[in-house]
Amino acid sequence: MTSSGPPIRKRAGIAAGALLALCFSPAAAQVVMPGSGPDGRVRLHTSDLAIFIARQPRRDLPCSVSPNKPMLGFDLKFHASYEVAIPLKELAGGPNMLNVLFRVTPKDPAGEPVYFRQRIRVPEIEPDAAGDAYLHGVFDVGEGIYEVDWLMRDHAGRVCSAFWEVDARLKGRDADIGLMIRPGAVAAAEFQQFKEEPPVLRTGGEDGLRIKVLVNFAPQNQHAATLQPIDTSALVAILRTISREPRISKFSVVAFNLQERRVLFRQDDADQIDFPALGASLDKLELGTIDLARLTDKGGETRFLTELIQQELGSGEPPDALVFAGPKAILDHKVPVADLKVLGELPFPVFYMNYNLYPYQIPWRDTIGLAVKSLAGREFTITRPRDLYHAVTEMITEILDWKQRRGVTTASSG
Repeated sequence: MTSSGPPIRKRAGIAAGALLALCFSPAAAQVVMPGSGPDGRVRLHTSDLAIFIARQPRRDLPCSVSPNKPMLGFDLKFHASYEVAIPLKELAGGPNMLNVLFRVTPKDPAGEPVYFRQRIRVPEIEPDAAGDAYLHGVFDVGEGIYEVDWLMRDHAGRVCSAFWEVDARLKGRDADIGLMIRPGAVAAAEFQQFKEEPPVLRTGGEDGLRIKVLVNFAPQNQHAATLQPIDTSALVAILRTISREPRISKFSVVAFNLQERRVLFRQDDADQIDFPALGASLDKLELGTIDLARLTDKGGETRFLTELIQQELGSGEPPDALVFAGPKAILDHKVPVADLKVLGELPFPVFYMNYNLYPYQIPWRDTIGLAVKSLAGREFTITRPRDLYHAVTEMITEILDWKQRRGVTTASSG
């Protein structure tokens, strides 16, 4: 018996991992059923509808459903999620199919239910498999209170059902945040970080702002070998929040990586940011590759950053503001202040959106922050969604004030 223990745990781990992978695959994604919400009526199987009406938990198919507290994301939407645990022995045998059906009904404000479905293919599982398989689901909501009716069937018709309430409301310092989803709205979660942004009606002519953004796409852990979605989500959210500001008419974006010491993407004077092209350029990032020349050049990262700042500040028509964004970048050497002073007094403000999940671990300024300080710029620490919302709001106000003062000065001197 002792010798059979590890293989069983291994098989259980493989099966659970496969199930999780299938749950997250595009083919198994949760999709909104046609006719959901105010657009029409959804046709349900009579037995499924009866379960939703009765709202009595079922455990013909043993499972445990654990709803999570809705979280406000950097995309300024509430993400409501849940986790499901199923004993692997209940799925033992040949290939299986789990069919998930659930509806989310807005209660306050009141609205029509939105129905979701999901099909999950289960691989063959050993009869003696131990442990649990875990599934995960998520959907987006606006402010409000929602009722969730959830059920799952296997190929034998066994049912697991659960019912819960979602309370998604802005409180305290978050209360004045403008969300990107209306109250009472329900939508499928969006996993494509670099999808195209919808057009925005922008201020035209001389009243429109021209903004240049320099983004260091790097992991929160600067020693990490890969760039994960959690690393890029906030940086993309910073760009999206800036891009949705109607008073900005032109964007210049430079995406770079300090570790590789190269510019990954560049877009100049565009009406909107090309997110799909930006995402494609990040696929070419190779953080795990060690370059011997870079390894022996201790001051290379600082030199790259210095030259990048000089180039972007000293060439072309001056923008109305320069914005840096990125995680903490602690380099061995500081950007030489003398190399920045040669640029003279800048005719526009400089800002730094420092995305820092753990501000108390590294409370001091990083290399980019010190460079921004020497340029008389302002730094914002972005840890939570409200930090991003308020930072962009304050930044736009300062840019407008700066531009107005510059116009008054120009008029008086003329």
